[in-house]
Amino acid sequence: MRIAVYGASGFTGRLTVAELCRRRITPVLVGRDADRLWAAAVEAGVTGAETRVADLADPAGLADAIADCDAVVNCAGPFTLWGEPVVRAAITAGTHYVDTTGEQHYIQRVFDVFGKEAEHAGVTVVPAMADDGGPGDLIANLTAARVTPVDEMLIADLRQPGGGASRGTARSMAAVFDEGALEYLDGAWQPASGSQVETIVPPGSTAAVPVTTFALPGVITIPRHVAARRIHSAIRTDVAALFASLTPDTVDSIPETVAEDARRAGRWLMTADATGTDGSRAQGWVTGPDGYGLTAVIAVEGARRLAADGARAGVLTPAQAYDPADFLNFLAPHGVTWHVS
Repeated sequence: MRIAVYGASGFTGRLTVAELCRRRITPVLVGRDADRLWAAAVEAGVTGAETRVADLADPAGLADAIADCDAVVNCAGPFTLWGEPVVRAAITAGTHYVDTTGEQHYIQRVFDVFGKEAEHAGVTVVPAMADDGGPGDLIANLTAARVTPVDEMLIADLRQPGGGASRGTARSMAAVFDEGALEYLDGAWQPASGSQVETIVPPGSTAAVPVTTFALPGVITIPRHVAARRIHSAIRTDVAALFASLTPDTVDSIPETVAEDARRAGRWLMTADATGTDGSRAQGWVTGPDGYGLTAVIAVEGARRLAADGARAGVLTPAQAYDPADFLNFLAPHGVTWHVS
């Protein structure tokens, strides 16, 4: 099996290459700078790995660079700026695609623009396979099954401040704030009107955490497999304040990478709270350490499953492409736990 990594020289890209090597899957490193790609191969301990230079402005060259691969993992963000050419190249090349984006509006555009093209090409495209979008979508599916039919669902990212953020994440979150949040209401996506939920009690805690409406991937993905009147999203208010403070100057001053000790000290937590039309309630949660390391694991396993097991063609959510419980259970050896009640 050969899996290409576009943006392989970036922080998440290098972690993804390392995860492919750990899984003994042949990586193909693709990007815009030959020297940086070589350095990424050296860092991953695969000096013999194939590196290919492909520019986003060269659609034919980009498609050729991944055409002989079973799948491609796109790690080059902000995806709002640089994601679409890689999706289009994957469809042209007939190569299955996953990415690590968390950018809500970009994910919506991938579904709107590329759904029919991917289906006709026999290609499966799964955006948002990161520590928030992937597990969040999967746990939402399992939670919704407890209260069908669902009236309202709140998907929330309750990770605590700390654990570090890379420059790429900061740039993507700045783009998310600029575009504003969406919610799903009565069969359509629209600008979020406010969550109407000011606090959430995290699982295993008795203390309520203030939350703020925020543009999470689940608002775009969950309505495609969960029938609900309303789906909206939020994050901890203190984390939202950190993202809201980002400016071009502060983003550029953030280090490109996050130190391993800081990564491992952090912990991410996604929750899904569902209310049924009959007033019944269910909550699901999934949590794990090292969001960046787990993003690489999630994206690689997602790409591997598309290559080995297949999924129907088109643009799919994580819960449409993979069995939700099976995928979450696969992550258990990496410190991930989940529960629905």
